Amino acid sequence: MPTILGQNQYGKAENRVVKITRDGDTHHIKDLNVSVALSGDMDDVHYSGSNANVLPTDTTKNTVYAFAKEHGIESAEQFGIHLARHFVSSQEPIHRARIRIEEYTWERIATSDGNSKFIGADEVRHSFARKGMETRVSQITYDGENWEVISGLKDLTVMNSTNSEFWGYVKDKYTTLKEAYDRILATDVSARWRYNWTSDEQRMPNWEKSYEQARKHMLQAFAETYSLSLQQTLYQMGSRIINSRSEIDEIRFSLPNNHHFLVDLEPFGLKNDNEVYFAADRPYGLIEATVLRDGVEPQIPVDMTNL
Repeated sequence: MPTILGQNQYGKAENRVVKITRDGDTHHIKDLNVSVALSGDMDDVHYSGSNANVLPTDTTKNTVYAFAKEHGIESAEQFGIHLARHFVSSQEPIHRARIRIEEYTWERIATSDGNSKFIGADEVRHSFARKGMETRVSQITYDGENWEVISGLKDLTVMNSTNSEFWGYVKDKYTTLKEAYDRILATDVSARWRYNWTSDEQRMPNWEKSYEQARKHMLQAFAETYSLSLQQTLYQMGSRIINSRSEIDEIRFSLPNNHHFLVDLEPFGLKNDNEVYFAADRPYGLIEATVLRDGVEPQIPVDMTNL
């Protein structure tokens, strides 16, 4: 045979599942986009077309919805763990399951106070608005013995309007950028962090609290760092999370530098005292790095495009 089969996987991608939990008149929403990828003893289906070891992708889709009912959705990570364990333990040909989840968050709409003229305004607990900030992401991988949980977020836009500089850099004959001693620092944070929970014998993290705290420490570090470079800020964000959350060993960032350039207002007889900027969406600087707990080997892929 002139060719052989390499790495392969299959599953159902982007299963949108919305779970509403009704606590009396108060409702809670979990809105997920779940992708399932299974791999294992799948040579025959590729070589001969035999489906004897193939669990239909339609079945994986149905499992996502059934598990939302049977197990509920406490967190994206916990839901992914239920799914990964099920596929590996219930299907002998399946040796590895990877579950990727995006979570879209909703916030409750604040209603009028009890003295409002609108009838029942103080009783509404079922109206929500989709948050327009980041998307929470997670990837859960299980091989029957070991777990790998990578969580994070993307599209979290942040800005410091001051306390940022950029100067002292290398200059050559193509350099036109002027040194900045007071600039806007803005980026769209894409971050993935890896938990050191890998076995059922270990105590499982509180996934919801861990995400909230990691996000909090990340934002606080961004806000509190007097930045001489976006690289410095990135390192401080990662270090704050590693030092504050013992369950996280590694975090990788991809941070575009969303440039803001001072507009030349002199042709109009006006002085621009760090007030008016042109926000350029491209090209942009792209700063990427991993921050690790000392002694830990990196495992998060350098290229997070498909993570």
